[in-house]
Amino acid sequence: MATMNISLPDTLKQWACNRKGYSNASDYVRELIRRDQERTARLAHLQNLLDEGIASGVSPLSAEDVFANAKAKYDQQTAL
Repeated sequence: MATMNISLPDTLKQWACNRKGYSNASDYVRELIRRDQERTARLAHLQNLLDEGIASGVSPLSAEDVFANAKAKYDQQTAL
């Protein structure tokens, strides 16, 4: 595992060190990076779905229906 040192102001360091479930600030920062990676992947997937939808042409569904379906699918995926 590679090592990287970062500097934090005291207030951020205290915040990171006081997070429950993490033994130290490094564990907390690693978790934040993992969550950001997952979020970025979900957003890329959503963008791909939008691009496919646009490329497929006119939808028989209303804009409200499309949005509601997309939100439901997103909510279902993020609930995992």
